[in-house]
Amino acid sequence: MIKVDKGCLINNMSLEDKLEVRELRPLDVPLLCDYWMKATPEFLTGMGVDLKKLPDREQFAAMLAEQLSQSIPQKQSYCVIWVLNGNPVGHSNINKIRFGEEAFMHLHLWPSAARKKGLGTEFVKLSLPWYFENYKLKTLFCEPYALNPAPNKTLEKVGFKFIKEHICIPGWLNFEQPVKLWEMTEEMYNRQIKKEQ
Repeated sequence: MIKVDKGCLINNMSLEDKLEVRELRPLDVPLLCDYWMKATPEFLTGMGVDLKKLPDREQFAAMLAEQLSQSIPQKQSYCVIWVLNGNPVGHSNINKIRFGEEAFMHLHLWPSAARKKGLGTEFVKLSLPWYFENYKLKTLFCEPYALNPAPNKTLEKVGFKFIKEHICIPGWLNFEQPVKLWEMTEEMYNRQIKKEQ
């Protein structure tokens, strides 16, 4: 588990806020299911989700349980949970994993009250060691919906390099959409992020 006690204000965060990142656990599965299953259609489509592709709760829970049963090199998706003051408030995961080479990252803050406070930026920074070190990545990509400003701003603040905007179906839950492709190389991670940890 990686923890950080913030020593300065980040937007609306207080000096006492404790941010932690840890691997997905069985007790997190219902929370992840709630995030996806209880979200409004407007929220999901705003993230680029094709509602027709969303599995039901049982299917989603089964996918997460399978992920939990696999070793790191076997996982097709690897998830970490974002914890604020002891409470899970979001998650990040990677997929399209090529061990020792590259992966694609996704980021989600669950409660709307946790958004627009600088938390996403800090949580992404704390998530990167889990990805680069556990999967020996040379490059980490992120491809958020171009019309969803929050993740694109977060990636820029973290230090990802903008590569291009293009149209594709970025993931198995998505419709065809314009996306912004961002990149962080192992060298960038070592120079910008690892030394802060």
